[in-house]
Amino acid sequence: MVNIKGSTVVVTGGQRGLGKSIVEEFLARGAAKVYATARAPKPSDDPRLVSVELDVTKPESVAALAITASDADIVVNNAGVLGAAKLLDSDIDEVKAVFETNYFGALRVAKAFAPILAENGGGALVDISSALSWAGGFGGYGDSKAAIWSLTNSLRIELEKQGTLVTAAHLGYTETDMTTGFDVPKNDPRDVARQIVDGVENGDAEVLADELTRQLKAMLSGPVEALRVG
Repeated sequence: MVNIKGSTVVVTGGQRGLGKSIVEEFLARGAAKVYATARAPKPSDDPRLVSVELDVTKPESVAALAITASDADIVVNNAGVLGAAKLLDSDIDEVKAVFETNYFGALRVAKAFAPILAENGGGALVDISSALSWAGGFGGYGDSKAAIWSLTNSLRIELEKQGTLVTAAHLGYTETDMTTGFDVPKNDPRDVARQIVDGVENGDAEVLADELTRQLKAMLSGPVEALRVG
């Protein structure tokens, strides 16, 4: 279990979409300070919210964030991009760009903050993954989310000895800028954020935020051909 009240939190990609809802949920639950990052951050009137510039594809930007947020107790890897929807139709560089943000960006943040979390008592690392960690047909984006699932499972083992909770948050379509082009039922990001913060507070290793995600996770023991969305 991780105490939210009085904590200091970092949320990458924390100024819009799901990230913004996660920031607001932590503040509503009593976090003392939340660093909300963006490539082009906007200032906030809330003294508890610190806007910080971050590009997770640049090691120097991640290193600068770690210096600024050296008081962090909880880190949420939320920054991500869409792209390379069809592997055979996409240039390899487009696929690499998706992984550079979604996978390597999350790994850079985890490596930078692991010693900080250890120094500050353990805390928690949350990786925002997807129902698409387990479903094919979504190209480089889906592949990157499968990679993040594996990354999170490895980090959980490596960070266990320092007392850091590592939580994977999986979710289906959620109402954000990223899903604007999808005409499907979508989660309320505020509900997903509530479940994620509940998971951290309860010490959960995994958060399955909706029925689609729970169904896909339950299908992992079945035929691999069935693992698809739509």
